[in-house]
This record gives sequence, structure tokens and C-alpha cells, in this order.
Amino acid sequence: MSDVTRAVERMWPGQDVRVEVLGGGITNQNLKVVVGGESFVLRVAGKNTDLLGINREAELAAAEAAATAGIGPEVVGFVLPEGWLVTRFVEGDTPQMERMREPAMLRRVADALYAFHAGPAVPATFDSFRVVETYRQTTLERGGAVPDAYDWAHEIADRIEAHRSADAHVPCHNDLLNANFLFDGERLRIVDWEYAGMGDRFFDLANFSINHELDEAASEALLMAYVGEVRHEHVRALALMRFMSDFREAMWGVLQSAISELDFDFDSYARDHFERLRRTAESLAFSAALG
Repeated sequence: MSDVTRAVERMWPGQDVRVEVLGGGITNQNLKVVVGGESFVLRVAGKNTDLLGINREAELAAAEAAATAGIGPEVVGFVLPEGWLVTRFVEGDTPQMERMREPAMLRRVADALYAFHAGPAVPATFDSFRVVETYRQTTLERGGAVPDAYDWAHEIADRIEAHRSADAHVPCHNDLLNANFLFDGERLRIVDWEYAGMGDRFFDLANFSINHELDEAASEALLMAYVGEVRHEHVRALALMRFMSDFREAMWGVLQSAISELDFDFDSYARDHFERLRRTAESLAFSAALG
């Protein structure tokens, strides 16, 4: 019996269900399950996700906090130790990248992130500077190869950390890929809270900024929507943490290459992010921010 079949039968034993595979995500399996006229999303966690630093209890706390804040779907069920998550299915689509860069949508993103950042603490820590080091160590322990670019990037990360370590930590999402947004025409929701933890709010903002390829004007519009003004220190923090966002993403791909059984080219994924990392480091804005 597959994990998916076992999960469906365990969550809805003996009931007549209709199951549809949903797209999005390269770590877990996502299913739409219709039961008795109600629709749910069942997320079946992939194997070895604990090695990626995922804390399922923190994910549950974050998903419930997001639902309470009105920026995430309602949590209906959660099963440990498997880490199966059931949420209410919400109508909506993942907006096109271009749409996410529009001022009105940037305002929705900023409002959603601010609401979560101001919410209750989650029982995990997300420190991008330690995450990349842990990913490197786990990759080596699993027999994988770490690219030479890691040493160069880590030297820069040490300099960035000196600028960011003093800021208070807040609950963060930490995985703001475009596929993790749903928009129904009125409300923007964020899904997939498995990397949530107490961390740097500017990692979240930068994570969104770099993943949606915001230019300088759009990044400042995001800061204006989030903070209410554009300060030099915030522009600097955003520029620096865009580097850390891609460094984390690159090393995530490196680790996945060593542990994942999925049919996905994680080597290319890591290589692409290391290349973007280098482009970021070579930009005048980043050089000025780093000092």
C-alpha cells in the first residue's frame, strides 16, 4: 500500500472519497480529497524531510497561526509521527509572477507577512546562517558532494551575519516561493509552513523579493508596504538577506541531491541558485550593502 493510499484510508476510514493529485512542491505529495461534499487538501510528507530541518510540530503551530490570522487555510487534521497535514481546501490560483510584482499585490504580501510576524511564537528556530552549515554537514555525512562555491559563499555569509545578528527574531515562513501563494481575487493566502520558525523578518522579505525577482523599485515598494517608509538600513538588510535566501536554496538543492529519491534534477537546481548567488554578489547594490 502506498503512503498516499494509507494516508487517505487512515484519515477517512471506510468513507467514499474522491482523490485528485495537486501540483506544486517537490518534497511532498499534495492531494485534494472530496468527502461528503466537503473538500480538503492532504499533504503527505516526503521521506527524510527531518534532514532538511523540518519540524512538523512547528509547522502545525505556524499553519494554525496563519489560519487564525486569515492568511492560511483552516487546519482540519494533523497526524504524527508521519507529519500528514489536512487543511480545508480553498478556491484560488497561484498568481503569475508578474502579478505578484504589482503594487496592490505587494501590499497584500506585506500585510500577510506582517500579520504572521506579529503573531504567536512557533516552537522552532530558523537561522539561515546555521541552516547552510547544517545542510553542508548532512550532505557530507550522506556521501554527497559540496560544491567549491560553498566556501566562497560562506565567507560572505559570515560578513552578513555580523550585520544581522542583533535583530529580534519573529515567526517567519522562510519558503516564499510563488507556488506557496493562493489568491481568490480578494484574499491572498500563504501555504506550506513546513520551514516556519523564529527568525529574521528580513529573510522572509528577501526570500519573497529574490524568488519573485523584484527589481529595486519593487523591493522598495515591498518595504514601504511592510514598514510604512523606506529606510537605508532596511534597504541594506533586504539586499544582504537576498544573498542568504539563495545560499540556503542552493544548499537545499545540494542536500536533496544526496538524500532525495524523487525524480528531480536537484544538481541543476543547486547550480542555478549558486549562479544567481554570484550575480547578486557582483551587483553594486549588494557591494554597497556589504560595505
